[in-house]
Amino acid sequence: MATQTGLSFVPGSLVRARGREWVVLPGGDAGLVLLRPLGGTDDEIAGVLPALEPVEPATFPPPDATDLGDAASARLLRSALRLGFRSSGGPFRSLAGLAVTPRSYQLVPLLMALRMDTVRLLIADGVGIGKTIEAGLIVTELLAQGSATRFTVLCSPALAQQWKAELTEKFALDATLVLASTAGRLERTLPAGESLFEHHPYTIVSTDFIKAARRRDEFLRACPDLVVVDEAHTCVAADDGRTGALSQQRQALLTSLAADPDRHLLLMTATPHSGKTSAFRALLALLDPALADLPQDLSGPARRRDRERIARHLVQRQRADIRAYLDEATSFPNRLTAEENYRLTPTYRALFDDVLAYARDSVHDTRGGAVAQRVRWWSVLALLRALASSPAAAVATLLNRSGVADADSVAEADTLGQAGVLDPADASATDGADTSPGAQLDPVRTRLLAMAVSGEKLKGKAGDAKLAKGLKIVKELLDGGDAVVVFCRYIATADYLAAALRAEKGFADVEVEAVTGQQPPDDRALRVAGLAARSAGTNRRVLVATDCLSEGINLQEHFTAVVHYDLSWNPTRHEQREGRVDRFGQTAPEVKAVTYFGADNPIDSLVLDVLLRRHEVIRRDTGVSVPVPADSDLVLSAVLEGLLAANAAPDQLELAGIGEAARADLLATWQSAAEREKRSRTLYAQEQVRPEEVGREVQAIRGSLGGPAEVAEFALATLAALRAPAHRDGEHYLAPTAGLPPALRTQLGVGGELRLARTLPAPPAAAVLTRTDPTMEALARYVLDTALDPVGVDEADRPARRCGVMVTDAAQVRTILLLVRYRLHLTLPGRTGPRTQVAEEARIVGFTGTPAAPTWLDDDQAAAQLAARPVANYPRDLAAADLRRLTSRLDGLAGHLADVGAQLAADLLTSHRRVREAAGSTGNLVRRGLTVTAQRPADILGVYLHLPAGHA
Repeated sequence: MATQTGLSFVPGSLVRARGREWVVLPGGDAGLVLLRPLGGTDDEIAGVLPALEPVEPATFPPPDATDLGDAASARLLRSALRLGFRSSGGPFRSLAGLAVTPRSYQLVPLLMALRMDTVRLLIADGVGIGKTIEAGLIVTELLAQGSATRFTVLCSPALAQQWKAELTEKFALDATLVLASTAGRLERTLPAGESLFEHHPYTIVSTDFIKAARRRDEFLRACPDLVVVDEAHTCVAADDGRTGALSQQRQALLTSLAADPDRHLLLMTATPHSGKTSAFRALLALLDPALADLPQDLSGPARRRDRERIARHLVQRQRADIRAYLDEATSFPNRLTAEENYRLTPTYRALFDDVLAYARDSVHDTRGGAVAQRVRWWSVLALLRALASSPAAAVATLLNRSGVADADSVAEADTLGQAGVLDPADASATDGADTSPGAQLDPVRTRLLAMAVSGEKLKGKAGDAKLAKGLKIVKELLDGGDAVVVFCRYIATADYLAAALRAEKGFADVEVEAVTGQQPPDDRALRVAGLAARSAGTNRRVLVATDCLSEGINLQEHFTAVVHYDLSWNPTRHEQREGRVDRFGQTAPEVKAVTYFGADNPIDSLVLDVLLRRHEVIRRDTGVSVPVPADSDLVLSAVLEGLLAANAAPDQLELAGIGEAARADLLATWQSAAEREKRSRTLYAQEQVRPEEVGREVQAIRGSLGGPAEVAEFALATLAALRAPAHRDGEHYLAPTAGLPPALRTQLGVGGELRLARTLPAPPAAAVLTRTDPTMEALARYVLDTALDPVGVDEADRPARRCGVMVTDAAQVRTILLLVRYRLHLTLPGRTGPRTQVAEEARIVGFTGTPAAPTWLDDDQAAAQLAARPVANYPRDLAAADLRRLTSRLDGLAGHLADVGAQLAADLLTSHRRVREAAGSTGNLVRRGLTVTAQRPADILGVYLHLPAGHA
């Protein structure tokens, strides 16, 4: 607390320095006072030395009765004031600074987090529900409350750009990307002796970048106090002996991070089990080591306390749990699935038979020992899969050297082969996995080159029935009004299909783009955005992509249909593909998903029967999308080996009986996992966080800060009052800026027309009608500043005034409205002691009668008066006289306004306690030191007199 000649400056008090009014902030000392301009932002905070320059107590001046505004003044000034708030006095301090309005169910993880001293939480909500928003809410709140000062998001490189965009656009958090491609440049600009993670407080770090020992050690030393781990199931190792070295490295890193008891840790995954119970236990152990020792089956009364222990740290819900939460319906589209098939042309069939015969010869060849046999096995499997994809992928595979040719052991051959042929669920495995794997082995080069010549001749609709039918499927979807994403396994197939779409008759008005692993992640996002921009106003667009887009870039804003041109050999990957389009934020009532396969292709039939159809049945029966068990790769390999070992003629291949025992074991394991997942959903849907708990907080937040409708009304009314009326232009508004005051036009930095988008995403250079958009901030600041400090501003350039008189049907008797600003002094509990903060709240207070004998309105009555509209004019001289008498008597209201402030502080204190003390709290600091007080006196910003119509 700073002092000056006996004066003390209490946080929240009003002072005058440097020719203006400031609010005193916590954090100063005897020689320094921290100040924020009254109505200003945190960017304008200044430190002042009272010994060197004067700092004096100040009071807020009353309104000038002669400075009269029109009927809209009160609403504009109130909105400008509320939109300028960047933190509220309630338990969710950060929500005022968000560009997104969270759904009520998305606040449940935040409620759970605020009940913990150190946040250790696993957010396991289903695909497309909004886990990124839920995590972002927790991050921003911990930063706003001072419980965290820095954060890192650990994710795969493919997800990094998406995370950066989400944090920037929705949460106003500018995080630095720390990737293998950016780290060198970032390190070259570091001050001497400072770590990259110390210099950049907010970072998004690639798990690939951090896996090196040197990087890992540096990160552990300088790691922030808050870490978010995306796709956390890929960062723990199962005890099945098949876990890759990368997962083991990641688990070692997370275990070291979790060892710090004061570090906040948020884990995110839609598949917490991933079919591996031991891996799920490893995730839980990061949150609380004691949870690793719990039994698999936690059902029944005897295990209630164990379930409650886990439920403190785990939230897991599916769409059925949150479609209707409170009185708020969350719309998810209906997913319409269909299967389409094709049959090989005779010439394609002939090549397939040649390849299959070659494959059988190769796997029966015993030369070179076990390693050579395994190399041949994976090489021919790669060739079969590429041939099923497209002639282009087959030719590329036939001409490229086998990716497993240099393996030195059976284990190495299996590791390389699985990465290039199978479809692991690990998001980090999608990058680079879409290149053609290669099948060339030196002893059989001539035979493969001959088959490559045959494959080259099959390109085009005449030889490739899959392409011909695929073009028809895409056209039917486009003609039905859908924008289409087509997923392929290989780059060669994606490029081949995209070229065919561009050349096809009937596609002249269709925009086509191909996005594959050939482009870096940043370029992929730009290509998708460019495709959407080129086809704006229509759905005539097709995105052809490999699985590099099955995670990372959300596509629900631009697409409504998914075609699986190539079957994935992992059902989870199929679900992830469809989840790019079928997710929260999709505005179409229905999305379509087409599974496309070869009716006479035994590989496709195998994958469909053993994996994909079974996955869909389990999903429909249990309501849960369950990952395929860990042994599915082994089962798939065993069945394929049986297929290649069969003696039947190529055109008489039957799958029945091949690997039946292995398939039966897989099904039993999968069904068991599904039942466990269904029970888990019941146990951890956080039903103990009662909807009415969330409802009270949601209502309080929206009442305090206003919603998107208020932002839009304010912006449009302000622009109209300043000679820049906006008009609708499709989904946006356009406002001419020539008539705006020059000072405001300079602040906005626009010329010609200002484009306003109603919601994110917005086109380039467009402002968004959200409270955190820089254009909205500039408008609110301009309206507030010109109302409070009119010196040097033309009358026509001031849309809001602090006084007004209105004749209205809404008033039956003489009614006075006061716009009051309260500065609140908050002391919040923390692990290292109480933290002091200052917040602001705005209230409309109304009464009838006189200041000496007022009859106070309730909140609903005051809100009704605020919405009143004029019905007649009132002479300006009479209005000024009435207001002069009224404003001269405002001191008599100070006692009631102080009571309103005290009640506001008490209500906020109750809200803070309710959030922290509700059932499930894990800490003992939830009450100690928690206080909320209102600074006196309150600031009366506006006085507005409403007269009944008969008075005119």
